[in-house]
Amino acid sequence: MTLELTRITAKAEPNTAVAGAPLQTPAHQTAAHPLTPTTGAIVIGGDYRGLGIVRSLGRHGIPVWVLYDEHRLATRSRYTKQRAVWPDGGDDIHTRYLRYLSATYHLEGWALFPTADETAAYVARQHEELAEYFTLTTAPWEQFRWAYDKRLSNELADTLGISHPRTWRPADRDELATLDIVFPAILKPAYKTTLNQFTMAKAWPVNNHAELIQKYDEARAFTSPESIMVQEIIPGGGEAQFSFAALADDGRVVVSITARRTRQYPMDFGRASTFVETIEDEEVAEEGRRLIAATHLTGLVEVEFKRDPRTSRLQLLDINPRIWGWHTLGEHAGVDFSYLMWRHAFHLPVSEMHARPGVRWVRGMTDFPTAVRELIGGRLSPGEYLRSIRPGVGRAVLALDDLLPAALEAPFTLRIIAHRGAV
Repeated sequence: MTLELTRITAKAEPNTAVAGAPLQTPAHQTAAHPLTPTTGAIVIGGDYRGLGIVRSLGRHGIPVWVLYDEHRLATRSRYTKQRAVWPDGGDDIHTRYLRYLSATYHLEGWALFPTADETAAYVARQHEELAEYFTLTTAPWEQFRWAYDKRLSNELADTLGISHPRTWRPADRDELATLDIVFPAILKPAYKTTLNQFTMAKAWPVNNHAELIQKYDEARAFTSPESIMVQEIIPGGGEAQFSFAALADDGRVVVSITARRTRQYPMDFGRASTFVETIEDEEVAEEGRRLIAATHLTGLVEVEFKRDPRTSRLQLLDINPRIWGWHTLGEHAGVDFSYLMWRHAFHLPVSEMHARPGVRWVRGMTDFPTAVRELIGGRLSPGEYLRSIRPGVGRAVLALDDLLPAALEAPFTLRIIAHRGAV
């Protein structure tokens, strides 16, 4: 029986019961938890990424809870059994909260699926303690940090001889003023501890020295100087954006997919891909495999590249050690990453496989405005756009067996926009 939202949030709010919740010692102390018919999954994050996990596991009969913040899309899926608010606060608050839920609602051993950089990093940092209560799908911090921190990712790429955009890491404003930076460039965070204007934008473009100093001062209002990077811009559009994503076991790729991220929103430095298609590209796959192997990561990971038209070389952009936005493309291409991650976490057999090429995926809510801008700018023809969304394309939110999230996506998005504008 599904608990009412009011009941569960009243018990789970961090300022009420959680703050004084008894910190009970679990009956089990082993790292691996037994899989039973009642074992489910807890998805931290209610956006379309979380929705994809909920549907994947729910279709296999696995009960799923969703812990949501401002994003509530996944809470309205027919496959969501229970939902509760993910509280604000630091690692200690979050750990007490999860332990409270485990003890109160008998969620011992359930799989934990964080969906965002911040929540995945939290699970990685608290890996040892959380593993006493839950089955984790996130690697421990020692492995996780090499992908999470872009400074370390670049160092790793350097040791492997893999190119990445030229990057400057000024210690402070004075050092920034002395650097010989080639414009145009971007300011970007090395990691994301919290959501703010700087981390949500993914990158801020700067066209000259004066603008660089101005944007740097703005970024400093949101984060520390050591987390601010200046990076050259690699020219090219969606045709040059690639990803290799995988389910890995200690760096060994078990299940994989290679894709071209043709459109993103916003198109210049997109926060998320909006139209993606699976391809075969041996170089992208090989470079992705080498990076994943070097991190020794276990779990889901996406490696983003851009091919530099000036040199034809792949440039590493990011390594994302958590579920990625377009992961549901895998289900259409024969590799259901969420369910396969579930099986792997519980030591069930997972065969080595690679997604088939030629499969398309779109997130209509953000792809349509992106396509309109590309059409107006003459970078996309009407025929190309219509062919990309022709029947057979996988959709991020719309699903015939679960229609309510698609009906609520627009009003939910408008509410988030209005809320952010009001604070």
